[in-house]
Amino acid sequence: MSVRKVAMACSVCGHRNYFIPEKKERTERLTLNKFCKYCGKVTPHQETR
Repeated sequence: MSVRKVAMACSVCGHRNYFIPEKKERTERLTLNKFCKYCGKVTPHQETR
């Protein structure tokens, strides 16, 4: 059984830099501050579906 992954996209440039396991009990999109290598700084990244 493989785990489905969802991407975390930078809210500034839109690049999908991180991938996290999908959880069915999460109803809202997760937002985390992560480093974006394309922007060169820490920006909010939002879960994509």
